[in-house]
Amino acid sequence: EVQLVESGGDLVQAGGSLRLSCVASGFTFDDYAIGWFRQAPGKEREGLSCIGSADGSTYYADSVKGRFTISSDNAKNTVYLQMNSLKPEDTAVYYCAVLVRCTVVPWGIDYRGQGTQVTVSS
Repeated sequence: EVQLVESGGDLVQAGGSLRLSCVASGFTFDDYAIGWFRQAPGKEREGLSCIGSADGSTYYADSVKGRFTISSDNAKNTVYLQMNSLKPEDTAVYYCAVLVRCTVVPWGIDYRGQGTQVTVSS
């Protein structure tokens, strides 16, 4: 059974940082990519970043480029999203998802985690 468990969300002031974690299980981690996306109330899902587990290829949406960094610890089947210089508009529920490969958005998502809440206060 594919499982993705996110953690690390919190309430933080604008300009602050958070690191999100996504622990994956139930599939061959090295054969897929992991992506992070977010969804705020009343807004569409927004793909943010992904990483290919085998080759380390990455993608960043323009909205987070230069502020967010994705990384992977294949030994732990874990992907991290380091988020710096957070803004109030980054407030959303953040999810990780299994991707066939890391590409530009839009992504086809079959499996995602339960999400972790990130709230950025002004």
